[in-house]
Amino acid sequence: MAQVLESQDIRSLGSNLEMLAQQVVEGFIVGLHRSPFHGFSVEFAEHRLYNAGESTRNIDWKVYGRTDKLFIKRFEEETNLRCHIVVDASSTMYYPWDEKQPDKYKYLNKFCFAAQSAAVLMNALKRQRDAFGLTLFDDDVRFSTGAKSSTIHYRLLLSKLIENIENPQLNKTTDLAASLHQVAESIHRRSLVVIFTDVMEQPNKAEDLFAALQHLRYAKHEVILFHVTDKSKELDFEFENRPYIFVDMENGEEVKLQPNQVKEYYIKQVTDFTEQLRMKCLQFKIDFVEADINKGFHQILQTWMVKRAKMG
Repeated sequence: MAQVLESQDIRSLGSNLEMLAQQVVEGFIVGLHRSPFHGFSVEFAEHRLYNAGESTRNIDWKVYGRTDKLFIKRFEEETNLRCHIVVDASSTMYYPWDEKQPDKYKYLNKFCFAAQSAAVLMNALKRQRDAFGLTLFDDDVRFSTGAKSSTIHYRLLLSKLIENIENPQLNKTTDLAASLHQVAESIHRRSLVVIFTDVMEQPNKAEDLFAALQHLRYAKHEVILFHVTDKSKELDFEFENRPYIFVDMENGEEVKLQPNQVKEYYIKQVTDFTEQLRMKCLQFKIDFVEADINKGFHQILQTWMVKRAKMG
């Protein structure tokens, strides 16, 4: 399963979100069918094992070809889970970035990973006949829809994500707290809210963020927060010890330094804030998941699947 999901070949599909999502989800289903967790696989894929003597009309021959096991497609059971996917589209999400070669990291940055992950989840939700909506925000909510499960809706949301992948938004600040408050107020039925963000908030805004997360839980929503990072650079600060110019993607401010001058201090600040956020999420019963853009989509789907199984 790891070979199917974690391959850079899949990430390199870039903004071909429909094909990418289909390949990732089908690979995940096949992996589940091959694993001992048949309960999850049946629930996830809307399949059940074929019983001898039944009609073969609804056998999924594609799955059989990959697994040598007979599964029946289930069409009769409608589900009514509602999922709202919230994606940070502020400028820091377009890291890594090369101003001189804008296309170099177009399909390798945090926003592209978050958009691809959102597409994967929407594909999985659509297969379950679950309704899904999408919100994109930076310092304000820029795009938001209600939750539907139709193919037309799915393709509309994919096209909006593609538009943002292909047109990076530079010098856009973020206001995660205000945007999450808007999301909490706009969703009127209990939903699963899945957030993709790098949480690049100023420390003095931490309490505002925690209040917004609490607002979502107060409104009875289940919440998964995917902390999207380029871990080796943004959390571990793994740069060669030579002079660099670090550029603030939100305001263009430049700082010249050698990484070893600030590495210890930087890591401590980032670690302290991340741990504070992790503890608040634990307190509010929010799933906090580190989503390293270099690690693929397996953890995204697995976290969603476990949460969905709990919600029924």
